[in-house]
Amino acid sequence: MRICVLGSGSKGNSTYVETEHSKILIDAGLSNKELETRLELLKINPNDIDAILITHEHSDHIKGVGQFAKKHNAKIFANRKSWDYISNKFDDIPTNCQIEFSGQDFWVNDLAVQTFDVDHDSLSCVGFSVVENNKRFTIATDLGHVTQNVVEKLKQSDFVVLESNHDIETLKKNPNYPYVLKQRILSNHGHISNDTCAETILQMLGYKTRAVLLAHLSEQNNSPSLALNTLNQKLLLNQIDSREMFFVDVANQNKPSNIFKLKNVE
Repeated sequence: MRICVLGSGSKGNSTYVETEHSKILIDAGLSNKELETRLELLKINPNDIDAILITHEHSDHIKGVGQFAKKHNAKIFANRKSWDYISNKFDDIPTNCQIEFSGQDFWVNDLAVQTFDVDHDSLSCVGFSVVENNKRFTIATDLGHVTQNVVEKLKQSDFVVLESNHDIETLKKNPNYPYVLKQRILSNHGHISNDTCAETILQMLGYKTRAVLLAHLSEQNNSPSLALNTLNQKLLLNQIDSREMFFVDVANQNKPSNIFKLKNVE
């Protein structure tokens, strides 16, 4: 399995996952043109995308989904509440491309896809665990808070993309964000902070995870160095050197991440 985050942040999110028999996107929050450009950087033909899995209906996760599905005939998997919104916003998505899931697991060719609920201020929001044989990739962003169920999904995963949205003090002091927006982000239905992300990663130590990609960073209320420093400080307080545990990197809004490869064990 190969995974690459094409872009992550408030301006658009999309992640590419590939196996021998499947090529999928998780979310399509970049424009169709930008999705095509970033896939082509990976030498991926957009026409080869089998499916797009939608976490929720916010624009930074579905911006390009209508045009991409129509142009490249990719199937779109979304839950019922998300479909109610998507089908109204993009009324020309071919019917044969619209597939609904309702909490149950499903398959895309050789990929087993497991869904789990996350708390976010959307109609409905899910995370995904994608499994090929004995390797598991999990993506969990747009989390108001981290439930024990989410932690269990992360602990079972070889590679994790996890939200590290904001530095709390930076957000509170930001004069460009009104009080209501700050409260929304800090609420149990908003986004998790660097501190919460770090605390979540602490709970994953000693289990399967070998790589973590911090994602959905706020451009105004965070930075890669802030997110990484918060994590490293939390680990040091617990006398842990992350380099001995797993690889950590940060996803970028404006360019694809490194390509992460998960090899099945025979």
